Parts: sequence; structure tokens; C-alpha cells
Amino acid sequence: MADLRALVVDDEPLARERLRNFLTSEPGVSVIGECQNGEDAVVAVRRDSPNLLFLDVQMPGLNGFEVLQRLNGSAPTAVIFTTAHDQYAVKAFEIHAVDYLLKPFDRERLRLALERARTRAAAPRSDDLQTKLAAMLEDMKAGAKQPERIPVKSNGKVTFVRIPDIDWIGSADNYVELHVGTHSHLIRETMNSVATRLPPEQFVRISRTSIVNLSRVKELQPLFHGEYTVTLTSGTRLTLSRSYRDQLPRLGVH
Repeated sequence: MADLRALVVDDEPLARERLRNFLTSEPGVSVIGECQNGEDAVVAVRRDSPNLLFLDVQMPGLNGFEVLQRLNGSAPTAVIFTTAHDQYAVKAFEIHAVDYLLKPFDRERLRLALERARTRAAAPRSDDLQTKLAAMLEDMKAGAKQPERIPVKSNGKVTFVRIPDIDWIGSADNYVELHVGTHSHLIRETMNSVATRLPPEQFVRISRTSIVNLSRVKELQPLFHGEYTVTLTSGTRLTLSRSYRDQLPRLGVH
């Protein structure tokens, strides 16, 4: 049985922690590192040579497929995609991913993926991986058109919220709350799924529960332990958590 040296790549700190906790109890598996974005993942793979890569699909900057393309043939033989969006499943298997874990997955589903990873880690690499990646990424770019509005169902009707009008977005139990001026709208989605519908040049995630429109940020004030208070033009105050300090340059802090 092949030992697996895994690198975990996910922009969600809680997702990385949950997966790491699962993996620590699995025999023959060691987590050699974690990355929260695609650029860091490329560096870590080239430096540490893992033979198993857990790779989130939707991330700021490089997405999971683009990470593999950037690695240009030096990616691990065993790649397991993880994401909250099942529309990428077919694409993942088209490029011979070992498996595709739809969040939230349980321990038994992970073990099945690990069995497949051990088999793949001992198999020869497919020479046409880069060709399949290049073609798939072109198809994704051609079909990707950023939505301009988000539909909100309420009281038997559908209201369309223009994305540029959103001041900030917060999580509310099983819902996400869109804050637009003095109004707020609830939609039954996850923060991750909403984030994929937002233009990355306009919105930035500052914590597990908050995404802000960059044009609405008025002031930043440092707190303790690497956190910041983010004050919006509306007067709303949010907290940029320590886990999202890498987003500070996008807010003008270097």
C-alpha cells in the first residue's frame, strides 16, 4: 500500500482544518502542508513534491484547474478536487482526477477517495493531462459570463439585486444576507457559492462570515493579533479576521 504525502489547498480555513482532522486518523497518510490560494499551491507542490493533492476548485486568483496548468506536468499523479459546486464534476473527471469530493463530505466518502488515490499514486502519469487541461480551461473561459444580478425570492416574488449595489454580504445561519443601503435580502446559499458569483476585482472576503465591496470600504483600523476593523461608508463596522490577513493588500494595506 502506497504511503500518501498530501498537500491541502483550500481558501477556507475551516475546510482545511476539517480535512486535516480527517486525514490525521488515516493510516499511511501524512499532511505535509496547507495552502490558501493557487499561487502558494504551485510553489508548495514544486518545493515539497507531494504525491496527493487535495485541490479546491474555486479560489481567488488561480482556480484549481489553473493550478494544474501552471504546474505544467509537475502536478502529483493523484489529484482530488474538493468544492461546494457539483457543476465541475464532469470537468474534473475529464482530466483524470482521482476523485471529486462535494462539500460537505463525510469520513467514509474521504476513505473511498484515498483508496483511489493510492491506486493512482502507483500508476504512470497520463501524457495528455496538459492537453486536456488547456482545452478545458478554454471552454470554461468561453462559457463563463459573470452575472450582473442575484435573484432574491421573497413573499412569492423574485427581486433582482444588482451586484455592484451590494455593500457587503454576511452569513446568517443557513442563509446569506445581501446588504444594499438600508435594505437587506436573504438567500438560501452558502458564502462559498455566492463568492463565485462576485467579480473578484470588486469584492473581497475578510472573514468566514463577511465579504465586502471594495468601493464601500472607508477605513481600516488595526486590532489585536492581526485583526482589523473595517468601516464601510455606511458606517457599518466589520472585522477582518487573522485568517484573512492575506487580503490586506487588496484593501490598500501593504
